[in-house]
Amino acid sequence: MQVRLSKDQKIKVSSSHSVFKVMRQILLRENEIEREQEHVWVLGLASNCKILNVELVSLGDINKVFIKPMQIFRLALMKGSAAIIMVHNHPSGDLKPTPEDLDTTDQMIQVGKIIGVEVIDHLIISTEKHISFDKAGLMEKLADSKKWVPPFVEQERIRKEKEKIRKEALKLGKQEGIKEGKKLGKQMGLEKGMKKKAKEIAKKSLKEGLSIELISNLTGLTKDEIEKL
Repeated sequence: MQVRLSKDQKIKVSSSHSVFKVMRQILLRENEIEREQEHVWVLGLASNCKILNVELVSLGDINKVFIKPMQIFRLALMKGSAAIIMVHNHPSGDLKPTPEDLDTTDQMIQVGKIIGVEVIDHLIISTEKHISFDKAGLMEKLADSKKWVPPFVEQERIRKEKEKIRKEALKLGKQEGIKEGKKLGKQMGLEKGMKKKAKEIAKKSLKEGLSIELISNLTGLTKDEIEKL
């Protein structure tokens, strides 16, 4: 059921508290008996974070409510929402997220990634206070969960990660190869230069009448190399 909003309630969301103010007003519209039931609402947001619409997607009993992705994203897709915020109340006043709350949020985050509608927060409210999953760091933690990630998405992520590692390894290998090549080239050049200098000394020594054995000891050249000079 789409909830009627006043102009003052179609605000730009700046914080979880600004969302709570709107949702508290909506919750207080209900009579006392209905407030004792869990409600699940979805706020559709424009790209500038302005509230486009609020929909009551499910109504449960005092401590339980059942929702499916189709309920959560139906109006958001119809109205072209850029993102959504989930909100539900705990009639008991205990706002601590239950394991079911966390699991449902985890699932909706992953569904939102696939269909392109980001779930940016989930609020649990009472008539007096609220908690924000985003502010508590739960949205970031749940976004890293793999429980509800479809196999094909995880396989593609792994493939991309392997490709990234392969490219980094090739780049590093190329850099190291160039580095080692320069080092080797320098060493080979030095050795070639020393050999050339040794031959020049040997030629001069031969002209001066020094023995081949002595020249070999002085230059490090072999007897065969000296004789070829």
